[in-house]
Amino acid sequence: MENNKRYESGLKAMEELFSQDVRTGMEGMKKISPDFWEMIVSFGFGDLYARKSLSLSQREIITLTTLITQGAFDQLKVHLQAALNVGLSKEEIIEVIIHCAGYVGFPKAVQAMGIAGEIFDKNE
Repeated sequence: MENNKRYESGLKAMEELFSQDVRTGMEGMKKISPDFWEMIVSFGFGDLYARKSLSLSQREIITLTTLITQGAFDQLKVHLQAALNVGLSKEEIIEVIIHCAGYVGFPKAVQAMGIAGEIFDKNE
């Protein structure tokens, strides 16, 4: 895909996943490194999230799982909200976290569940 199309596809995916406030916060990366920002948008969201074989909710299940596995809990907060934004239910997210406990251990799952609780409370 041509670079401009990749970037535009990435921006479109980000609009579906994240609120304007979150996107504005993410754009702070542009000030630090415009090149890295372009990579995030074009590759991360244009090449990966904009592909057609999986839905955004399926991609968010994968993303939640990998973030929990890595212990990337700051990113997990943003993607828990994104998962809700693209249609995952609270119950589905809880099941993802419970399932992860068997593979990544209880400490990471406990941390993830606590963060999920915070995000759920904000959405009530």
